[in-house]
Amino acid sequence: MLQVRLACPDITRACDLAQAFADLVRHRRGYLLLEWIRQAEQDAPKPMKGFAGFLRQDLDAVTAGLTLPWSSGVVERHVNRVKTLKRAMYGRSSFELLRTRILTQP
Repeated sequence: MLQVRLACPDITRACDLAQAFADLVRHRRGYLLLEWIRQAEQDAPKPMKGFAGFLRQDLDAVTAGLTLPWSSGVVERHVNRVKTLKRAMYGRSSFELLRTRILTQP
């Protein structure tokens, strides 16, 4: 890895920014997000700049997600389960059976 970092400064910068972003997520340091975005937009490789731009578009929500202890993970799990059941049953059965399967499964 060290040889790659020495050979390509873009990879080095991208790795450093990725590690810093992982630290923001891991330790819920949303208050540092804007500074991270500025650094990424300033001198990061194009894909990283694009990612930073997407984060900036919804800055309040991303900052809240990196700061607050609440998560919508449980809701998303149930939505994914319902969509999976719906796809599996598409064209094969009635709405009533789909409804019953959704309401009876944990």
